[in-house]
Amino acid sequence: MAGPAFRAAAVRVRTPATSANLGPGFDALGLALGLYDDVVVRVADSGLHIDIAGEGADTLPRDESHLLVRSLRTAFDLLGGQPRGLEVVCANRIPHGRGLGSSSAAICAGIIAARAVTTGGAEKLDDTALLELATEMEGHPDNVAACLLGGFTLAWTDGGAARAIRMDPDPAVVPVVFVPDRPVLTETARGLLPRTVPHVDAAANAGRAALLVEALTRRPELLLPATEDRLHQEYRAPAMEESVELVHRLRADGVPAVISGAGPTVLALAQEATADKVARLAGDGWAANRLSLDTAGAGVLPLAGTGR
Repeated sequence: MAGPAFRAAAVRVRTPATSANLGPGFDALGLALGLYDDVVVRVADSGLHIDIAGEGADTLPRDESHLLVRSLRTAFDLLGGQPRGLEVVCANRIPHGRGLGSSSAAICAGIIAARAVTTGGAEKLDDTALLELATEMEGHPDNVAACLLGGFTLAWTDGGAARAIRMDPDPAVVPVVFVPDRPVLTETARGLLPRTVPHVDAAANAGRAALLVEALTRRPELLLPATEDRLHQEYRAPAMEESVELVHRLRADGVPAVISGAGPTVLALAQEATADKVARLAGDGWAANRLSLDTAGAGVLPLAGTGR
């Protein structure tokens, strides 16, 4: 059987940063943020060439072990076969190892790019299959769902298959991220979680997660109580003491703040009138960035121009 045909032109894919959990929504809720990685992929005659600028330029591998390349290869296998060669150019802006979904962005970029350069790729690998494949590679659907769909997402698995729904966050919400200098490995953060939690804590989180859906989509004035968590943040404190302390300090000031994903970045869900003030609250040792909400998710963009 003949292998797939590939487009001669390069494709450019943009993927947003994401914040998962959002406090009580552990491994289920995600939010897409207006901070992006750009990847350009072109099928070549032979070999593998990788160029990296920005985050990870001095540390990421430039061979088949690169996560983006692994996701490209996995998607190409599902699409019918590998191209003879690849040229990959990465412009990375999402910090690595900070709980902002950099691995999900790389995985989604690779899968989308592979589909885009393969003739008939969209018919062979539809959006449902994209989510399932990205979840399989990432290990959980919360970040990849937000990365692919944009907006505010609720993800789950049904019979082992990943599923997600997308909601529009209230446009009054302004994300502010506080990024520390040092990363924390997701494996380290997950390793601190207990195998069981008290029933009262599980019940409290279920109620808060349900409230968070209402607060983030329609009633942002409820975000402070809606982002209360008892399942994971305090357990992870030994790996990110400064982050958890900052969460406590912001919340004491009435700011809805949470650990972003597995940390150590802190996410505050501010509003337009308060966002600049909130960004100044962390003090030294933090890179504070006021971001927009991403509502489009990952996608293919024209090679020319700045895109969104």
